[in-house]
Amino acid sequence: MNENNLKALFSDIEETGLLTLYGKAIESQSKDPILDDPNAVAMTKKLDPILADADSKLLQRLVKKKIDPRMVVHVALRARKYDAYTRAFLKKHPSGAVVNIGCGLDARFFRIDNGSVHFFDLDLPQVIRFKKELLDENARYQMISASMFEDTWMQKVKQCGAEHWLFMAEGVFMYFKEHQIKQLVLDLQTHFPGCDLVCEVVMKEWTHGLLQKMGAMKMKNRLDIGESAGFHFGLDHPAEMESWHQGIRLIDHWSYFDSNHKKLGIMRLFRHSQYFREMQYTVHYQLE
Repeated sequence: MNENNLKALFSDIEETGLLTLYGKAIESQSKDPILDDPNAVAMTKKLDPILADADSKLLQRLVKKKIDPRMVVHVALRARKYDAYTRAFLKKHPSGAVVNIGCGLDARFFRIDNGSVHFFDLDLPQVIRFKKELLDENARYQMISASMFEDTWMQKVKQCGAEHWLFMAEGVFMYFKEHQIKQLVLDLQTHFPGCDLVCEVVMKEWTHGLLQKMGAMKMKNRLDIGESAGFHFGLDHPAEMESWHQGIRLIDHWSYFDSNHKKLGIMRLFRHSQYFREMQYTVHYQLE
């Protein structure tokens, strides 16, 4: 796999998966790491020679490990929290199924494996093809090549025989339109009644107008992410999805400021502001 092929595989949105991978690897090798992810470290070591001669500013930044430290902390705290959501689910349902929607190059299975979970990584075919060169599947860990908006992949998940399901979308939903996300959530409710959904969202006012343009410009200037990776879906308040259909119930919501971790530095103060807590945050629903 050379850099030109890699460039063809990853759009602006999918490049954010490389950014989060390198963020996890950097934090895993830091002092008192928030997240311990040896697979992320191993994957970046394989990728460094491929990206070394890249023309992309983002890819060059990744190879040189020059990522905004605030982004590294955000990525690590979010991944640790999503791991915690997964472990809490598996404590109740040890043989349950977990689906990592828009997984990118995340290695969550290897961080949370309890010996009986059925774990599925779901992403577009080009991403999964590349990921299979970096990680190995096994009887309980499978990668599915499909758009999350197709319902064919849901049949594959059902075949594992699990009775309880957790669907996770970490840093995914905000890049798509509301009608697309709404239909996906309703499909999950229909096919997997009683399932849990944990997903990251942004404040709705950041998905249109001047604030949307400011957000896209911030990502481009600070992280060298392409402009097409702008935010399009958000919520006015954490419980908003409950209005989409009867039986959708908010369990909790979480902002990475809530962690009050020392590596947040002065940003720890933002946990006292509802506005900052809900600019970009995670919601946990049950789809009854």
